[in-house]
Order: sequence, then C-alpha cells, then structure tokens
Amino acid sequence: MSVQEQIEAKLRAALSPELLEVENQLHLHAGHAGSPNSGESHFRVTLKVEALNALSRVERYRKVHAILQAELDGPVHALSLNFVTD
Repeated sequence: MSVQEQIEAKLRAALSPELLEVENQLHLHAGHAGSPNSGESHFRVTLKVEALNALSRVERYRKVHAILQAELDGPVHALSLNFVTD
C-alpha cells in the first residue's frame, strides 16, 4: 500500500470524513533540502469532518497528526492540512 493510500485509509477509518482529498505534492518540492526523494513525502490533505468543527484549529491539527503519527515519524516529510467547515 502506498503512503498516500495509508493516509487515506487511516483518516477514513478514524474520522469518517464527508470529504477527503489527499494530494501528493512532491513535484512542488523537487530538490528541497531534507526531502527524502521517496516519491511520497509531501502531501496536502483536505478534510471535511463535521465532528471536528467543534474543535479549535490547533486541536484539529493535533487530532490528524495523532492519527498519522507513524507516517509523520517515517516517510512523510511535509503535511499540509486544509479543513472545510461549511
């Protein structure tokens, strides 16, 4: 399973999002210092989860980071989060 598929599966299982988009953005960071050049290290995640709306922005980030801790400790170098609240 690819890193992108792992991210999608974990977020679906933990949050049951109404909207989930995971975009591999490695092409935007080619040659970036510290990038592992694995092909799957930079991601942008867009999420719409009604249950997260009651949380502060910081709490939302912490929740997603906790779900994806193994990926963040391993292959994921950068993770951008976009929460849709409407």
